[in-house]
Amino acid sequence: CVPLQLGDNEPMRENTLKNHFLIATPALNSGFFAGSVTYICEHDKDGAMGIVVNHPLDVRVDEVLDQLSLADAAYPHNEPVFAGGPLHTDRGFVLHSSAAQRWQESIAISSDIQLTTSLDILGDIATNAGPPYNLIALGYAGWAPGQLEAELEENAWLTVPADHHLLFEVPHHKKLDAALRKMGVDLAKLAPYTGHA
Repeated sequence: CVPLQLGDNEPMRENTLKNHFLIATPALNSGFFAGSVTYICEHDKDGAMGIVVNHPLDVRVDEVLDQLSLADAAYPHNEPVFAGGPLHTDRGFVLHSSAAQRWQESIAISSDIQLTTSLDILGDIATNAGPPYNLIALGYAGWAPGQLEAELEENAWLTVPADHHLLFEVPHHKKLDAALRKMGVDLAKLAPYTGHA
């Protein structure tokens, strides 16, 4: 289990994958990450942390808000909650567009994308007073120092710079294809194994 540490705000390294998408290759054809697109929120010498953004749970945002006594019938939220990763699946994470308003536990990942882990943002989302674009997930994906780099060398992932449109506006069932198109890659033509010359 990789501990979650956010907000160190150390200078961004040139080789960081922060604010990138990880796209699962056929090498990950089974298990949690099969067919996944993961948004990387942090990547530094201590490891990496991300949120899977295309695996919906059988739970709607309204249901979560209702369980927390935050639901407001005037503002229905029928979008799905996502399986953000296999770690700490009882914890909520909200990826959202940048906003002037600050919540208790928010960090800026890029100039237009933030991650909030505090409950106060859900109260604002319930009444449509939150950020205009948001994605709610339970759990996260984590990598120990050097682990993600090793998986990249094993061809488990493709990477592409993230963008606001793909993250928030492309439907979840189209995110994988959209991310691959952004790279100019056809997943069907990728071999499900690693080749070494």
